[in-house]
Amino acid sequence: MLHFPRWKIALILVAIVAGFVFLLPNFFPAEQRMTEDGERIGIWEYLPSNSVNLGLDLRGGSHLVFQVDMDEVRADRLSNLADDVRTALRQSPPILTAPPAVSDGAVVVRLSRPEDMDRAMERLNGINEPIPGTMGQPGSGQILNIQRAPDGRSIRLSITNAALEDIQRRTVTQSIEVIRRRVDATGTTEPTIARQGDDRVLVQVPGESDPQRIIDLVGTTARMTFHMVEQGVDPGPTGEARTPPGVMILATDYPEEPFLAVQSRAMVTGEQLVSASQGFNEQGQPSVNFRFNTSGARAFGDATSQNVGRRFAIVLDDTIISAPRIRVPILGGSGMIDGGFTVQTANDLANMLNAGALPARLSPIEQRTVGPGLGQDSIDRGTNAILIGFVAVIFFMLIAYGFFGIVSTTALLLNLVLLIGALSGVQATLTLPGIAGIILTIGMAVDANVLIFERIREELREGRKVINAIETGYDKAFSAILDANVTTFIAAAVLYMMGAGPVRGFAVTLGIGIITSVFTAFVVSRMVIAIWVRTRRPSTLAI
Repeated sequence: MLHFPRWKIALILVAIVAGFVFLLPNFFPAEQRMTEDGERIGIWEYLPSNSVNLGLDLRGGSHLVFQVDMDEVRADRLSNLADDVRTALRQSPPILTAPPAVSDGAVVVRLSRPEDMDRAMERLNGINEPIPGTMGQPGSGQILNIQRAPDGRSIRLSITNAALEDIQRRTVTQSIEVIRRRVDATGTTEPTIARQGDDRVLVQVPGESDPQRIIDLVGTTARMTFHMVEQGVDPGPTGEARTPPGVMILATDYPEEPFLAVQSRAMVTGEQLVSASQGFNEQGQPSVNFRFNTSGARAFGDATSQNVGRRFAIVLDDTIISAPRIRVPILGGSGMIDGGFTVQTANDLANMLNAGALPARLSPIEQRTVGPGLGQDSIDRGTNAILIGFVAVIFFMLIAYGFFGIVSTTALLLNLVLLIGALSGVQATLTLPGIAGIILTIGMAVDANVLIFERIREELREGRKVINAIETGYDKAFSAILDANVTTFIAAAVLYMMGAGPVRGFAVTLGIGIITSVFTAFVVSRMVIAIWVRTRRPSTLAI
């Protein structure tokens, strides 16, 4: 119907004004809208201040691919398996004399007496568990493959292929989550972090021109432990001196003291950390403040109380980053790490500790930087493509439909305003595929107008009056427009759920564009034409 009550016109106008308001921040630099801390300033305290985020291909930034070290994961699992086997076979009555050995990707157990074979197999089957399932479903198969050796005295335990695949999948998934927490903590806008292949992780950080910082941030396992320094052992200039049992030699970050001997057993581990933050020490130098949970605070307090005057080492990924001396017992469960940090490196370390340790070591196998100049070139080319397409469509619509072409052009402009305003409001990331989605949206919006106008032409040819022809044309075109846009929206939703990075950017732009194009083509243009008809009351239409 061509009758629009005032409340409906008011709602349409409110939607259009909202689009302009959310679009406005894109015309002002970020420093005019907010401080470095993200606080709004000036009029932006009362208006939306978010602009469209630019992706890596438009803004520039760092592109890296990391490979998960699955060999290290397998070695850790076999080491843990050897410990479990030792514990199981040393239960009363013990049936193991020599410790199990790790050899050729398996744990080999040699029994002292052949008659203990059945009892050993029974205990080892007790530590064999089914593969964990996903989404609440049970897994398929067992974790271990347990075989008796032909000599009748040895047992070979290996991890099954299905279990190794499950371990690899879970390790990559955990790595992605830890990387995401670390990168998000730096304040980076819309990074892309996704699985690539079976054992690789893609990391794209728009706006970050230093890929080495991302490598340092992401590639560090961040396994932190606290050890007492062993004072009676000289590690030597190369760190290769022999040590007594329970003592190990680790490298340090201090040139004047490249190696230190520490007790192998950690008094506190990083798993007991509650939080870490960047701060400053008494000399005003950047440092990292940390706080333990209850058990960690108790263990740390006991260790420092019993070792006043001695040094303890803070070890990060097998490297001593700080070795302060205990002057007084530290009973509050909190402390400070000094290590010649800058504000950025201290903040990065705090972020890594808060995000947790990676389940495996990551190695960068591909890295490249997209310069802002190349990104600006992409923006210019994309903008030119949109303008050329827009002008061509307007030219065609004006020639083909006259006044109705002017209406469709107005609706098309409003469609762009609402689309970019919506992208700004939801803080979506615009990429080159996203620009392609905008161009596609322009074509779809025009297609809806063409369907409507051709329907109106058909009704006029059949002798209907102007008002009836317009009403019937809109009514008959609505189902075709709705069906076409719903199917396209479903495709965009599937792309968003299944895709990653630029594919998701295209899906978001296309999905929002479908909604705005239907609104402007069917609601806004209809309202404008309805007002025009009621005002001019034309007896004929030049369409």
